[in-house]
Amino acid sequence: MSPSSQPTAPVPVPVDIITIEQSLTHIAYLTNRVRQHERLMALAGVPLDRAAVALLRAVADSDALRPSELAGRLGVEASHITRQVQQLQKAGYVTRVPDPDDRRAQHIRLTPTGQDAVDRVREASRRGMQLALGDWTPEELHQLATLFRRMVDDFLSGAGEDFLNGTGGHAGAADPR
Repeated sequence: MSPSSQPTAPVPVPVDIITIEQSLTHIAYLTNRVRQHERLMALAGVPLDRAAVALLRAVADSDALRPSELAGRLGVEASHITRQVQQLQKAGYVTRVPDPDDRRAQHIRLTPTGQDAVDRVREASRRGMQLALGDWTPEELHQLATLFRRMVDDFLSGAGEDFLNGTGGHAGAADPR
């Protein structure tokens, strides 16, 4: 076996990284539970499943997108998006509009009913978060919000792909923020 083909020793992972990963996993689990989703939808008065809410939020965050772009953002097959869009369109939450750059293609856009649903879901979610973090000082909340935004930005800049692939990466590591 040549020296270059020998397995490398794993790089030690800092305890804080382990804690962050475990915490994010736990938060994702808690927020994605079926009962939690049902409670959130009841509070918001919106009768939608998790996939529909994720799609509506993605459209709301991006104005109008092609179905293939939605599939990419949500990490699902285009056929899932097509079915979901058809159901949401029938229910009056989204509409299809011509792509201004390619009249053969279509964009998915929220209707006023869809925007109202997203607003109500977000408001109910924010109220729950506000209750959970009610004992935090404004400074602590600001620091958490700043660090979360930075983490999301770093993930979106390419480190997220490394994270998902388990290959590591240091996007933003030299960033002096």
